[in-house]
Amino acid sequence: MLSELLYFDQEFPAFFAGAIFVFGALVGSFLNVCIYRIPAEKSVVYPGSTCSCGQPIRWFDNIPILSWFILQGKARCCKASYSFRYPFVEFLTACLFLAAWLQQPHAKAFCLIVLISLLVCATFIDLDHMEIPDRFSIGTGIVGVILSGLIPSLHGISDPTFAYASLKSVFESLIGLMIGSGLILWIALVAEKILRKDAMGFGDVKLLGGIGAFIGWQGAVFALFGGAVIGTIGVLGWALAKAIIPALRPKETEENDGLIGREMPFGPMLAAGALLYALLFEIQVDEYLSLIQELIR
Repeated sequence: MLSELLYFDQEFPAFFAGAIFVFGALVGSFLNVCIYRIPAEKSVVYPGSTCSCGQPIRWFDNIPILSWFILQGKARCCKASYSFRYPFVEFLTACLFLAAWLQQPHAKAFCLIVLISLLVCATFIDLDHMEIPDRFSIGTGIVGVILSGLIPSLHGISDPTFAYASLKSVFESLIGLMIGSGLILWIALVAEKILRKDAMGFGDVKLLGGIGAFIGWQGAVFALFGGAVIGTIGVLGWALAKAIIPALRPKETEENDGLIGREMPFGPMLAAGALLYALLFEIQVDEYLSLIQELIR
């Protein structure tokens, strides 16, 4: 059965790519539920999706990505508007799943799909509530270590003896977890002493450790510093856009100046850096860090 699926995948790669995209959109729909309900300590299983007016949402009004456009962003039952973020999360998840499937061997792609799901939830919860629940920070680390043992190729390890490869992969995962969490912890402590206030939440510390468990210490290092660059570019880009486009300027006081001058969650930046590494820059970053190690020796 497995050999037949592999043969079919080789002969018709577009079919599986399309299936992964649709699967990603369906998962993204579920992630929307998690993003809303988990911080509110509600069940993500029961009850089913409901409108803000309390009416159940029928299945044909809950089609990922498409329903928002079909209904023009308004609920069928009460005509209340609902956020464009719902189809955005579904489309983003679908695209990231597809990128992982196309960029990596299928076993590793499966692991990255799990990581993507956890990071999407952590990102949007952090944006909404300025915190990352432990199930997405500590949970990412636990799942990363488990998958490393089951699928050693997650860390690029292959050996005829599965037990040896599994043990070595778990070791790599634990090293990534410890270096990722330790690195950001020391930066947070130093920044706290300099700024005399909390500079970073411990949710970020635990999340970067989880990222390291999935993609190794190299990925954790890139996620930290790459995330900082992404955040800086984003803030400066927003400030520049507001300077050019009057409609983007705040209508309140200048003290409430959009992204500038207010606390920004760092979790989304870590997630963006991690996914850039895993989906685009893994080979280049690993080669660069290996070169640095050789120079230090």
